[in-house]
Amino acid sequence: MAGRIVRVLVVDDSPFVRRAVQSALRSHPQIEVVGTAGDGIEGLQKIAALRPDVVTLDIEMPRLNGIGVLERAAGKVPVGFVMVSTLTESGARITLEALRKGAIDYVTKPQHGGVTLPEFRANLQQKVLAAAQSKHKVGRMIGRGEAASEAPMLPPNTVRGWVVTIGISCGGPQTLNEMLPKFPSDFVPILITQHMPAQFTPAFATHLAACCAMRVREASDGERIEHGTIYIAPGSHHLRVVRRGVNLLAKLDDGPLTAGHKPSADVMFAAVAKACGSRSIGVVMTGMGSDGAHGLSVMKQAGAKTIAQDQETSLVYGMPKVAVATGDVDHVLPLGRIPQGIARLLRSGSPAAKVT
Repeated sequence: MAGRIVRVLVVDDSPFVRRAVQSALRSHPQIEVVGTAGDGIEGLQKIAALRPDVVTLDIEMPRLNGIGVLERAAGKVPVGFVMVSTLTESGARITLEALRKGAIDYVTKPQHGGVTLPEFRANLQQKVLAAAQSKHKVGRMIGRGEAASEAPMLPPNTVRGWVVTIGISCGGPQTLNEMLPKFPSDFVPILITQHMPAQFTPAFATHLAACCAMRVREASDGERIEHGTIYIAPGSHHLRVVRRGVNLLAKLDDGPLTAGHKPSADVMFAAVAKACGSRSIGVVMTGMGSDGAHGLSVMKQAGAKTIAQDQETSLVYGMPKVAVATGDVDHVLPLGRIPQGIARLLRSGSPAAKVT
């Protein structure tokens, strides 16, 4: 998209939000707002008439809500959808449903606290540009995409003392929804840092728990890391781990942003490298920015095995691209082969194991 103007349609029933979104987007030289709509019906009509690259989409609207728009358009027309959501528990649940239905990402509305207008503007611009680049991939992320249909169930894995860590951002909810159900109930612990607000991560854990054989929960400070469980970093804290005898414990860290984020994959990866060394696997997946690249290098230096998602299956090829550029990624794999790749590395226990 470099040098190309991104054409955006703004769909929201609130005049205030429409003005805020338009103002935020028009301040970027590469973005043009080509129209607005006050509800989903008008939004669909203007999608057909204006053919925008990206639609910013409210969820709660009269006549036809945002979910209805996605059901009718996502994956069927070459448009990227970015949800404009409320920073509430109910807003989190319906936003996650919107991501499952084909939205590429979301931003939270500035009038609902927790986000300033400058933050809203920067987040919105960044995610609209990413959505324009990713709009042709979104069809594969709706329901059972290509990666899901090609990935067989993994056999039960009895490796003890290992930990798998995943750093992921934009496109993460859709990607994890496709990948995590492949792991059997007795798999090794999986720690996940997903860039997401604190109000969203409990609903995200609940959403994943409904489709996974493994237990899924938001990590709590001081709890023991157990086999068969996926731990989601709370949106308010970095997720670290520490050794206490034979046990591995979760440690929540309310420190400053790292690589522009809290929670940060860099922080989690570095802590796992120290606590687990060569008995760990680090995975960097779809997302904007560079978070996770440095931490993955720290893991590699500690003897861990490292994986990055490939460009073709990454909804946004930012974080994996930076990680691969460090030279510390052992295997670059498409989404559909990452579960098997992890299992093979666990069974082999060798950094030189061949993963294809």
